[in-house]
Amino acid sequence: MDLIRWRNGPSDLFQDFESLQEEINRLFDLSRAPEPRGIFERTFSPAVDITENADSYEVLCDVPGLDITDIEISLSGAVLTLKGEKKTGAKDGDTYREERTEGRFQRTLQLPTLVDADKVDAALRDGVLRITLPKHAATKPRQIAVTAK
Repeated sequence: MDLIRWRNGPSDLFQDFESLQEEINRLFDLSRAPEPRGIFERTFSPAVDITENADSYEVLCDVPGLDITDIEISLSGAVLTLKGEKKTGAKDGDTYREERTEGRFQRTLQLPTLVDADKVDAALRDGVLRITLPKHAATKPRQIAVTAK
């Protein structure tokens, strides 16, 4: 069963089309970034890839337009935290379209095993942050020799 809104009196066809156009414009309005709703939601959150090699983990993080001084990396046990702030700069004149987001971000990544914090290496090149995290010696697999008796 469909429900139809009842109106007293004649409807204004132009008002109906204007209302429909406003709803469609609001639906496709890409110029505004969505507002963060929760404590862990941010307007800007960089994409991250984590790969595992035989003796290390490698984290690739997309941070275009950021300088190494804008990024803070910390490691606590097997938890890697990336913090930073992205700024789009001063705006001169009228803005007609704004798609680049700005603001603070934080990514907390749980690694599968402990890493050697003294040998962590981070490098930023072409907007990609590459963090190499060597596995801790205690977590690396050991080869055990079998002897016959």
